[in-house]
Amino acid sequence: MNIDYDSYEAVIGLEIHAQLLTKTKAFSTEPAEYGEMPNTRVSVVSLGHPGTLPRHNREAVNMAMKVGLACQSEITRYCLYARKNYFYADLPKGYQITQDKTPLCKGGFVRIRKSDGSVRDIELTRIHMEEDSGKSIHDMDLYDSLIDYNRAGTSLIEIVTEPVMRTGEEAGLFVAEVRKLVRYLEVCDGNMEEGSLRCDANISVRKRGTTAFGTKVEVKNMNSISNVRKAIEFETKRQIEAIEAGEKLVQETRTFDAMRGITFTMRAKELVNDYRYFPEPDLPPLQVSDAWIQEVANAMPALPEELYEKFTTVYGLSAYDAAVLSESREMAEYYLQIVEGTTNFKAAANYLMGPVRGYLNKEALDFDDLKLKPAVLANLIKLIDDGVVSNAVGEQTLLPELMKGDQTNVRTLAESMNVIQNSDTDFLEAIVDQALSVYPDKIEEYRSGKKGLMGLFMGEVMKLSKGKADPKQASSILRQKLDG
Repeated sequence: MNIDYDSYEAVIGLEIHAQLLTKTKAFSTEPAEYGEMPNTRVSVVSLGHPGTLPRHNREAVNMAMKVGLACQSEITRYCLYARKNYFYADLPKGYQITQDKTPLCKGGFVRIRKSDGSVRDIELTRIHMEEDSGKSIHDMDLYDSLIDYNRAGTSLIEIVTEPVMRTGEEAGLFVAEVRKLVRYLEVCDGNMEEGSLRCDANISVRKRGTTAFGTKVEVKNMNSISNVRKAIEFETKRQIEAIEAGEKLVQETRTFDAMRGITFTMRAKELVNDYRYFPEPDLPPLQVSDAWIQEVANAMPALPEELYEKFTTVYGLSAYDAAVLSESREMAEYYLQIVEGTTNFKAAANYLMGPVRGYLNKEALDFDDLKLKPAVLANLIKLIDDGVVSNAVGEQTLLPELMKGDQTNVRTLAESMNVIQNSDTDFLEAIVDQALSVYPDKIEEYRSGKKGLMGLFMGEVMKLSKGKADPKQASSILRQKLDG
């Protein structure tokens, strides 16, 4: 069967759950910690014992508000909580405390940059607060599912988009931006493999040019950004093929099998009225004042989009460099500290994105573990710009020593390692003569038109001088001798 896939378009909305990095849970005082022994971080409140009462967690509200302000959402001043009733084994109370009709944050958007360089704002419906469920474990017992309630009651925000995305690429970029944002704000670690950031996708397809929505299918269990893209691409194709084959799509919840790259049915999709929402009777309304919002706004760091614009406009970096440097808050802040000591903004970016990041990756370290101070790296760049040491010596000889964190005076280190660049004409002429004597046959080839051999001669010059020859002067002398 020949199918014109391009005659259809997908309609995609995402729901992202982010666990907040609060010390205690959303409505109780037990610690919110990942990786502890099962069922050791529970209390009578999170287990829903009779007579217990939940209470607001101010830090959770602060964190949720930060995300809303970063997304330019409207902050709701009067929030009522609700009980969302459903009965899974990992939900100890038989209901979840959540925000239904009065989410803390309304509207807003997240900006994404596509591979073709275009920019798009993905509109949000809402960001609301709720508590997490426990965790069902299906692979430790042959016959029974095991339940760990440690996660039950952990503070969550749910970020819900409008159904405005059309491709798996856009969805993946959106998740990546959200993960970057919550990490910048230090409200969530963003670790999808641990479940602290989880994404569900609502997907339907329709003929291009039409406006009516198709039958929506929800896909869960996507624990990486690449899996989000793959799941959406598979599900879009599956729905188109089903429609073309005359099948009737049903509203359902499916899961994604990353090993096989397919989605399959979990259960029929619940409708809103299945949850029997009603106001939470034990939790007073959350009232948010203008002063509280201003307090949170004052504590906000510079955001990725703001830094991206600063890198491209103030420092004249390329879009690629700005995107890489703003990928993490730690890297961006490190760069800003480097350029306090140098005006060679491009060299600072190159060192940071190249050898410095390469060193961190090799040693499995984070920027917080880096012993090299930004001011020291700025001084290294200045020595190179001043012609005191060559770029090759700076990167290959001095930088590895500076990474140890023991040296802070770059010039003193360069002198002790005897790598100060030599600009003495007599020294350079002697080195050039030596280099030319190594390749006497290549001299005639160069003079016959093979100008690319200059690199060979310069390499020999740098080798014989142990990197101490001033490249500009050595190159000038070399040309004079070759062309004279």
